Amino acid sequence: MRVKNLVKNHCLAKSINDAGWYQFREWLEYFGQKFGRITVAVNPAYTSQNCSKCGEVVKKSLSTRTHVCQCGCRLDRDHNAAKNILTRALSTVGFEVTVSRVEPLQGTGYEKKGQNLLTKAPLY
Repeated sequence: MRVKNLVKNHCLAKSINDAGWYQFREWLEYFGQKFGRITVAVNPAYTSQNCSKCGEVVKKSLSTRTHVCQCGCRLDRDHNAAKNILTRALSTVGFEVTVSRVEPLQGTGYEKKGQNLLTKAPLY
């Protein structure tokens, strides 16, 4: 995470600067290991700018909250970034990532409808 970019939002700056980012990452790694999950640090550059469906760079300002690409992909900016982060992390550890359409989550947010994004591992 690039904290200096996050603190540009004056509404969140104090909270972000107060947070122990090193401790947060340590906890993620600890609990990942404890529960048998792999944790992977990825480069955050352009995760919200790149289209998670086609890879095209779609420039937008921080105030633009919806990612809209010419390929037809329309997602919340953060959802698009999360999909890109997942793809980068899985590629880093050797999983084959395929592009597919994922339906909105139902119920608790842990059930997934539609085709799996991954060919080798389940989504948790």
